[in-house]
Amino acid sequence: MSSRPAPLIPPRLRAFLVRVPFLVPVVRFLRRGPLARDRNLLITLSVASLAIGGLAARVSTEWFSPSLLVLVTLAGGLQLRLRSLAKLLGAVLVALAYIGAVLGVASIGVGLMVTIGFTTVLAVLMARTRGKLGVQGLRGDVMLLELRDRLKSQSELPSMPKDWGAKVVLKQAGGSSFGGDFLVSMRDGDNVEIALVDVSGKGVDAGTRALLLSGTFGGLLGSVEDFLPACNAYLHRQRGDEGFVTAVHVRLNLTTGDYTITSAGHPPVVKLDAGTGNWQIASAKGVVLGVVPDLHCEPDSGVLRKGDALLLYTDGLIEQPGRDIDAGLDRLLGEAERLLPSGFRDGARALVNSMASGHNDDCALVLIWRP
Repeated sequence: MSSRPAPLIPPRLRAFLVRVPFLVPVVRFLRRGPLARDRNLLITLSVASLAIGGLAARVSTEWFSPSLLVLVTLAGGLQLRLRSLAKLLGAVLVALAYIGAVLGVASIGVGLMVTIGFTTVLAVLMARTRGKLGVQGLRGDVMLLELRDRLKSQSELPSMPKDWGAKVVLKQAGGSSFGGDFLVSMRDGDNVEIALVDVSGKGVDAGTRALLLSGTFGGLLGSVEDFLPACNAYLHRQRGDEGFVTAVHVRLNLTTGDYTITSAGHPPVVKLDAGTGNWQIASAKGVVLGVVPDLHCEPDSGVLRKGDALLLYTDGLIEQPGRDIDAGLDRLLGEAERLLPSGFRDGARALVNSMASGHNDDCALVLIWRP
């Protein structure tokens, strides 16, 4: 639900102004049109710029320093459209010219001119970026925060019964809020479906595509019988080469513990067998999503008994420059044997931190177990 911006003129003051006959046209002008807020802010900042110039030239540069024009320019870059910003910059230039004409160019100083010039370039870049997005003010940053929160909430597993445990750990490259690894899941009665997806690239570069695919894959999960083939058909219809996508899908019955794993170019799922204490590598495999029109997956199935666990992860945990993937998988299983016996819930985070140290890549891990 979108929130309406606060009115520029308080309601009580506006009610008083409309009662004054000669102010009625002014109030109507300030409220007219969809861009009234932008126009009113332009008028306010332009008047402030000219006032600063006049007061600095005629009263005192100590009380009304020309450097205040830097703040006016920055405020315009944060809030105004590009066309309105150009008009504001004209008013700032007039104010500087008036100060220089009255007090001399030396009263402005080279340092202030360089600062205003740098702020002007920054303000133009910010206004142009917002213009491409079609948003006003800081709404673009708010939209990114909302998208981040939606992606984060979508990556949460559904509630599990008391005789089941689950933990998700996502760690994006560079500490970013966006990355190429994401999770979609759903629960329908005793059936749970989980899909861990890895988009090529890392950090913010892969985050935009991951945001798009998370909504698409989340809509397909639970709506189609063959989840990965449906995702493959969607990606194959898309035009352009934006890199590959790998995914692993797990369908689990919470009553019987039966599970089915399908994979599309994703690192293999591993299972902890409580009876032997060993990690077993699942045999599910398939081609990377979007490469071929008809995806054929070789599933793997089994049963999770008391004490067993399933470990899903992305290649950021096992891939390291100059090292073989099999060596990375062996290291992952070795760290799992060392860290997870102390507790699955706390050990999952420790496992990701241990495997992700020393390289900068998106990492994701999903651990499901039966206590």
